[in-house]
Amino acid sequence: MFCKECGKEIKNNNAVICTNCGCPIENKINQKDKSSYSNITAFLLCFFIGIFGIHRFYVGKSGSAIAMLILTLTFFGMIISGIWNFVDFIIIICQKFQDKDGKTLYW
Repeated sequence: MFCKECGKEIKNNNAVICTNCGCPIENKINQKDKSSYSNITAFLLCFFIGIFGIHRFYVGKSGSAIAMLILTLTFFGMIISGIWNFVDFIIIICQKFQDKDGKTLYW
């Protein structure tokens, strides 16, 4: 691994800063695990119109989003969809909600 600022080799793969210039080093593993979808957007969608599964459409989980949408069309299904939305809301608040690829949303 090499520093993007000074170009020196960094021998410690767990390093947080470059030992030569002090530049912060981005952790490639964390970057790879982060989604391109915003947690704030998912939070707002879930809070205001989440019972329709819109927050799931947003992160690419179309199958479960369609299931929530269809459930919402019936009275008993709306209760189930409401509980499902509440659980998703808690998961989003805890910053554990994932997109279709299993990546955690960025905050």
